[in-house]
Amino acid sequence: MLALAVHALAASRVVDLIVVAAPAEFVEQVSALLTPLELSAEISVVEGGATRSESVARALIGLPDDVNYVLVHDAARPLVPAEVVIGVVTALRDGHQAVIPGIPLVDTVKAVDGSDDVISTIPRDSVRAIQTPQGFARSVLSTAHAAFDPDDSTVTDDASLVERLGVLVHVVPGHEDAFKVTRPIDLVLAEALVAKRRASGVVG
Repeated sequence: MLALAVHALAASRVVDLIVVAAPAEFVEQVSALLTPLELSAEISVVEGGATRSESVARALIGLPDDVNYVLVHDAARPLVPAEVVIGVVTALRDGHQAVIPGIPLVDTVKAVDGSDDVISTIPRDSVRAIQTPQGFARSVLSTAHAAFDPDDSTVTDDASLVERLGVLVHVVPGHEDAFKVTRPIDLVLAEALVAKRRASGVVG
């Protein structure tokens, strides 16, 4: 999954450097896994942290000084299409400081209270299921992580951190192929999609 996720970012041709935050005990193994890949982007592997936020913060530290835009991507979304990556980067270059891909929901969404009683029905046209890669101006993301309280369990992604700075987060179209592999059924779907892409010559 990690190799596919890295390949997906590089295949967009708008990513120059990919920094992978890996568990300390697996840094060498991850480097060995990714080194043979023939990609247009440079690959770097750094030691990650105990949490997602800590890993992102460590990856930020390892970036060269001339990097102005940063994408944060989940290895658990290995099949994100190049068009999504390009869409995020294009919006950043157009002047947005924070950009996230999202897709409309097909299910009805209810707000509930602590007793699981429905408070209201949320209009589906006003909500999006958010994916990655999420893109940011480097200075904005660095500031957001510097201000992050590690005890705050309400922060679930980097966009949430940036929102707390009062920075407007812009949403661009996501894609159904950029789903997150978290359940056994997701893995089955991912394997089927990889097989389909390889048969058509899309995935190496």
